[in-house]
Amino acid sequence: MPRAAQRAVTAAVEYTVARAGIAAVRVLDRDVIGQAHEPRGAAGRVTAWEMAHRPSNRQRSLWVVSLLEVRPADRVLEIGFGPGVAVAALVRAGAGHVYGIDHSAVMLRQASRRNAAAIRAGRVTLVRAPVDQIPPALDGPFDAIFGVNTHGFWPAPAQQLAELRQRLAPGGRIAIASQPRIPGATADTSRSAGRNIEGLLRGAGFTQLSTRTLPLSPPAVCVLGR
Repeated sequence: MPRAAQRAVTAAVEYTVARAGIAAVRVLDRDVIGQAHEPRGAAGRVTAWEMAHRPSNRQRSLWVVSLLEVRPADRVLEIGFGPGVAVAALVRAGAGHVYGIDHSAVMLRQASRRNAAAIRAGRVTLVRAPVDQIPPALDGPFDAIFGVNTHGFWPAPAQQLAELRQRLAPGGRIAIASQPRIPGATADTSRSAGRNIEGLLRGAGFTQLSTRTLPLSPPAVCVLGR
């Protein structure tokens, strides 16, 4: 298929999945933002489906995984694993063990089904927990920690990032990504989000910061640090 046609198909799927997902959630639960924060019930299952199948979501997750450049012995922690798309990508990329937390029971079920074989093989551990109550079993150390479109929902991002830094192994890396989903978001909105993430990471003690951009609509930004 010609590249232009591929882009057109992807754009059509993006529009259809997003519109259908949001419309269905509104029928089941008018609190669309709350469902994005913590999917629950029937509306939560629809939200999880939309998150897993929306092309830009998948592109964004796979891109962040590629930026982590995982190695076979790496222990990786995802904060807010959602439907488990990035977890599955990390397994395929050869990460030694992938850990994840999410405070949604719906997402835990979805991600566990998507990664059932890797869980049985002892390569994936998924836990239901909020970022401000990470269980001691996940104290680390981790070679990489990341979050995709989740830090905006954390109770105290600056504090949580400082705590996550304590869980990194020496030389470990962090990646915090954002693709603004607010109505009317533009490239400027994404740049502003990137600057905000940089400030949070710098304040938490991370260094060697660099920002990458994925040309979606609006763009996704990912700030890497150590």
